Order: sequence, then C-alpha cells, then structure tokens
Amino acid sequence: MAASPLTNDAIAETAPGQSNYRFALTSLTSLFFIWGFITCLNDILVPYLKGLFDLNYTQALLIQFCFFSAYFVVSVPAGMLVSRIGYQSGIVTGLLIAGAGCLLFYPAAAAHYYPLFLLALFVLASGITILQVAANPYVSVLGKPETASSRLTMTQAFNSLGTTVAPFFGAWLIFGGMDAPKPGEVTESTVQLPYLLLATALIVMALIFAFLRLPKLGKKDADITVTGAAWQYRHLVLGALGIFVYVGAEVGIGSFLVSFITQPDIGALEAKTASHYIAWYFGGAMLGRFVGAVVMQYLAPGKVLAFNAVCAVLLLAVTILSGGKLAMFAVLLVGLCNSIMFPTIFSLAIAGLKQHTSQGSGILCLAIVGGAVLPLAQAALADNFGVQLAFIIPLLCYVYIAWYGAVGSKPKTTA
Repeated sequence: MAASPLTNDAIAETAPGQSNYRFALTSLTSLFFIWGFITCLNDILVPYLKGLFDLNYTQALLIQFCFFSAYFVVSVPAGMLVSRIGYQSGIVTGLLIAGAGCLLFYPAAAAHYYPLFLLALFVLASGITILQVAANPYVSVLGKPETASSRLTMTQAFNSLGTTVAPFFGAWLIFGGMDAPKPGEVTESTVQLPYLLLATALIVMALIFAFLRLPKLGKKDADITVTGAAWQYRHLVLGALGIFVYVGAEVGIGSFLVSFITQPDIGALEAKTASHYIAWYFGGAMLGRFVGAVVMQYLAPGKVLAFNAVCAVLLLAVTILSGGKLAMFAVLLVGLCNSIMFPTIFSLAIAGLKQHTSQGSGILCLAIVGGAVLPLAQAALADNFGVQLAFIIPLLCYVYIAWYGAVGSKPKTTA
C-alpha cells in the first residue's frame, strides 16, 4: 500500500470530510475536460496550418513542439509556485494564463503570421502546465491512497471526453468545414472566434475556482527544486521517462492520423472526413478510462498498464506492416490502449513520495515535453521514409511503458 502523500500539517489544516472530497473531485473534472479539449485542437491545427502555410511535416509539427515544450520550461517553476500558494490557487493561476494564451490567437490571426501562432500556443500550454501540476496531485490525495490510480483515471476520462468532442467542434468552428484551406481561404474571424470563446470560458472558470470552498492542500509541501530529494525515488525517475515516451507516442499518433488516413492505400478519405476519426482515437481512450477506473479497483495498476502497452505494440505492428482499412483501424484502436496510461503512470510514480509529492508532480509534468520532442522526430522520419514507417517511434515507446508497468514501477529509492 502506498503511503499517503499528504503531510500532517496539511491534514491538520483542513481535515476535510468525504463529502468535501466528492465536491472537490466533481469540480476538478471540469478542468480535465477543458484542457483535453484545448490540447486536441492541436491535432486539427497541424494538418490545416500545414496546408495554409505550405509547410512540410517537420515544420507543421512545430505546433506540438511549441505547445509541449512549455511543460519543460514551466513545470519546475509551476511546482515551486504551487508549493507556495496551494493547489486551488495554482488552478486559478493556470486558468488565467491559459486564457491569456487563447486571447493571443486574435493578433496571431490578424497578422496571418505562423510564429505568432506558435507563441500563442506556448503561452496557452504554460497555463495548462500549471493546471497539470496542481490538479493531478490534488486528485491523487483527495481520498484513499490505494485507489489513487482509479480516481485519477476516472477524472482523466473527462479529459478524454474533451479530446473526443474537440475534433468535431474544431474542424467546424476554426475552418468552417473546409477540406484543405489555402492562403486567403481562412478569414481572421474563423480562427479568432473559437479561441475568444475559449478565453472567456477559461476566465469564467478561474473566477469560479477562486471562490469555491475546496480542501486547502498542497501549500505545506517542501520547496520544489530541480535537484531535490524526490529524485532519489527510482520509480519516480523511471515514471518520468514513462510520461515522456507516453505523451510523445500519444501526441505523435494523433498528429499524423489525418495524414495517414487520407493516404490512397490506407483510408483514401478527404481530410475533412478523416479529421473526424481523431474522435475515434480519443473516444477509445475515454471509454477505456471509465472501464479502467473500475478494473483497477480490483487489479494491480502496474499489471493493467503493462497489458495495455503490449496491446498497443501489437496494434502498431499491424499498422506498420499492413495497409488499407486494417492499418487504419489498428492505429485508431491504440487510443483504447492509451486510456489508463497517463493517470496510471502518474499515480504509480508519485506513490509514497509524502512531502515530496509536489516536487514529484513537477518532475512528471516536466516529462510531458516528450510531446514536443518525439513527434518532431516522428515527423523527420515521415518526411524521409513515409508516415507509415514513422509509427515505429510510438511502438518503441509502448515497449518501455510495458516494462515500467511490469517491473520499473515498484517503489524503491536510488539512495
């Protein structure tokens, strides 16, 4: 059984009841939905901005690079911030910064300048990074430690709900249903309006969370530094690598789905139609998380993680070695395997960290930079050897995740 990551001071400070836990968890699910929605919009931006600015795959994947590199830059400062102001105030701060990033899409669209889009994405992702650092450990500590994986998986299911509906709304709101926009075909308002709406929603949520009565946790944790005591936990370090390769694999697959499905020897679909299949990919993750939240109350999370990763390896092998609809649906089914991976790796990695939980959370969010690095490497492979063969990168990522679930997640310190 993992030890509770709450400090005695934090427990004495609040002593919240189970009903307060339930209210807090219910409130937090809205956050998981909104950042899932925003993150998945990137998968719509990649193919459309690729056509709009006449980019190759590597240039287009700078969208994901700028978005997820924010996790690397911001995670440690975010961990330090959250340790001083607490989880709730950290959530409010993250929402406001994310809202500011959405507002930056207005001048980026007006200037019709690709680097400004990348800057807006970086600011937006910085706010979401702070949300991740605050909300993930918040969910983990709101209840019994032995059910932390199940609890975090359930809230992550609503993250997947956001990623499931985003492709439909994104393709319609941002690009008006156009299949392959060319310069001059996308007006300023088509890009500006959706992100202005998102900015409004984020700012309203920040105001709501500022006044909600939630358990005052997180503020009493130890200071967060890059070279701190949390690094002595081997399962945390290996878990950080697990988060790195998982996010890289998930983002890489999602970013190439439209390009892959539109190929004549795979799905032979138009880009507008193919973009809807992104919802299948993330919808599978949503379904799997609801199921996984129940399953992991009875089965060891590490074993479930290893099983799902092995299934993902097999599906990607089929994707690479076959063609037609078989390859198409094999890669879409990887979404179902992804379902429990992020919350399970996260909860396994911070198990038993006690007062180092906020630092551990910051380290794990730092590792989300895998979503910037690995898709860019996958894009380089796609430019040189084709989209299909480039799926070898996520396949290797899932091999490591299977090992972590079976072996590497066993808690022990390195010192």
